[in-house]
Amino acid sequence: MDMAKRIETKLTQRLEPLRLEIADDSAKHQGHAGWSPGGETHFNVLVVSSAFEGRSRVARQRLVYDILAEELEERVHALQLKTLTPEEAEATAG
Repeated sequence: MDMAKRIETKLTQRLEPLRLEIADDSAKHQGHAGWSPGGETHFNVLVVSSAFEGRSRVARQRLVYDILAEELEERVHALQLKTLTPEEAEATAG
């Protein structure tokens, strides 16, 4: 299973997101720290989930990092995260 699919599967199982977008940005980081041939090292992730309600921005990111600990250990070098509650997502959409 490719890394983006692994990330999608784990975040979906644990956070039950209303919206989940995962972009492999590895090509933009070629030659930088953590990059390796074949990509799957740098990801941009948007998660909208009620699981973030009542949590600070840092706590939300820690939760995602905990969920993806295996992927971060194995291959993923960087995650750019945007973690929103459904209400925050609605407010930014309008």
